[in-house]
Amino acid sequence: MEHSSLVSSQKASDSGLQIHLHPLVLLTVSDLITRHTLRRQTGPIVGALLGQQHGRDITLEYAFECQVEQGNNEIVALHLSWFADRLQQYKDVHKAPALELMGWFTTAPVTGPEPQHIPIHRQIMDRYNETAVLLAFHPSEVLKGASIGGKLPLTIYETIYESGQSLLKGQEQEDDGDQRMDLDGQEVPLDLRFQEVPYLVETGEAEMISVDFVARGGGNATSIDSSAKKASNGQASQEAVGEVSTQEAGSYKEAKALNDSSTLSLEDEELIASLTARANAVKMLHTRLQLIKSYLTHLSPSYLNPSSNPQDSHTEINHPILRSIQALVNRLPLLLPADLDSFEQERMAEKSDVALVELLGSLTNSITEIAEMGRKFATVEGKRRTKRNKGGGGGGGGAFGSNFADIGGVAGNVEHAMPVGT
Repeated sequence: MEHSSLVSSQKASDSGLQIHLHPLVLLTVSDLITRHTLRRQTGPIVGALLGQQHGRDITLEYAFECQVEQGNNEIVALHLSWFADRLQQYKDVHKAPALELMGWFTTAPVTGPEPQHIPIHRQIMDRYNETAVLLAFHPSEVLKGASIGGKLPLTIYETIYESGQSLLKGQEQEDDGDQRMDLDGQEVPLDLRFQEVPYLVETGEAEMISVDFVARGGGNATSIDSSAKKASNGQASQEAVGEVSTQEAGSYKEAKALNDSSTLSLEDEELIASLTARANAVKMLHTRLQLIKSYLTHLSPSYLNPSSNPQDSHTEINHPILRSIQALVNRLPLLLPADLDSFEQERMAEKSDVALVELLGSLTNSITEIAEMGRKFATVEGKRRTKRNKGGGGGGGGAFGSNFADIGGVAGNVEHAMPVGT
């Protein structure tokens, strides 16, 4: 994959800068992009990053949306007065520990930043932070689904200056604040470049509570969304009912009552949120196990067989990762129960109990349907018998109707006697 011309050719490991990214920043960026997309807003997505810097370690802890303006040359830049006021407000709130402007975030392709990102980046560098970082979110990776269970669809860049001439390519350069340097008596211009830096996701206790709350809200939002759709469908049906017969109006009332009764309670919403969180955890565990399996599969055969060709293209051997995998495998026996036979017997007993409950529930449904059919048949036969008596006809079929009524009564008694419901 070819990178943008603004991305440095140096390796990311050459920098030494380490970024600690907090989940609140990810939630803010995700929320801003989601609202921007659903509202079909135009213009770039721009936000500021607040955090702390200790030497070559930078923490990105908070983020907020920025207001931009477009100049005469169609150049998008920050609204400086608005940005200064909002930044000061955040600094007044977060005084212990004191937070500073560490950089900004926006959307960008996977290839890297583009020329339209330079004006805003220079504004932040000239006025607030000479070493500002850029967090580039990649929407294309989200649409492809490549980030599910894997790497986050974002890249963090630091700012460096490189010579535009090939004489200095690959050489280390020091930035003394000037953008020009003297080489053999000639001034060589230095161009602004972006260099990718590694980052770690760091979570605090307060952030863990916030992320857990958001995860629970996801399940509730699903149920609320389904309820809203049902309500909207009910309103549309109500408008149509006003123009049809009374019989259809009665059908609408029954459907509306059914929709109201199907609304999830608070306990159901919490159960859905809990089950959703557990399902996501199982999916994440499966993804990580597949990742470990893929890593071990693509290791060079020379690692196990010295006679093989080590020049083949395989995954680079990382001994710390291999030691971590070995430690994980060594801990697996600790997860097994002490008495495996008793555990297996108990598991089968619980499985049988669950199957029995399902069978009893199905039997209860069948008995309920038989009882309902018996009651309806008895009602129909009773009306037929009444008409025949008025007309002087015989009472044939009465015994058949009474037999169904008896079946319905017996089925009802069995239904009330069974302890298991649907």
